[in-house]
Amino acid sequence: MTTANADGSFSRNVADLIARVTYRRIEAEEDRRAVYRLRYDCYLREGAIAENETGLFEDELDRAPNVSIFGLYLDGQLASSIRVHVATPEEPIAPALAVFGDILGPRIAAGETIVDPTRFVVDHESSRLHPGLPYATVRMGMLASEHAEADYALATVRTEHRAFYRRLLFMEPVGEARYYPNLKNPINLMGVSFPLMRQSVYKRYPFMASTREEQERLFGPRRSRVKVAVAGAAAAA
Repeated sequence: MTTANADGSFSRNVADLIARVTYRRIEAEEDRRAVYRLRYDCYLREGAIAENETGLFEDELDRAPNVSIFGLYLDGQLASSIRVHVATPEEPIAPALAVFGDILGPRIAAGETIVDPTRFVVDHESSRLHPGLPYATVRMGMLASEHAEADYALATVRTEHRAFYRRLLFMEPVGEARYYPNLKNPINLMGVSFPLMRQSVYKRYPFMASTREEQERLFGPRRSRVKVAVAGAAAAA
């Protein structure tokens, strides 16, 4: 089988899975706790965190004004989750800023919009039964970037996961790995210009595309970028 045929077959399989998945924005406290439990189980299994008495894994950034937490449900059951912050000059809040602020802070101050997906977790049994589930989950970062008209997309990942983001999203490491709050292992910053990357991703992996209707259903009405664009133009001048 050629690489093109293999990619096509893979994309169709993931697209079929996405058609079965319900993407849900997590808002109710009961749903939040289910996501926090899934995070705890996944991070503990990987040895990324220590045990705690609550069996939950959450932090203050789960309540940030610019955060969206999503759950992916299969047959009514929570199968995976991801958290997305959209950092702008008006709301310069993102987990990556706590560790890579010297790299990302100036970009935001210059007027860029940066999308920072974190807390990407997949239920172990669901992942075994549905190998495309991680791809269906990462797709939320693409939806967020389209909706926000992002300038820069990033991922903060363990070293062994860098190849996944390079292959799927054309991201490259930025600087050296650093230690991240509440995690045992060092984290790498991966990043890419979203406007330059997006069409290459959609061409190779059509399942990553989304409609404006889907974006607004999950993130709400799209905000105008006029103010940010003017700020960026002033900075460039």
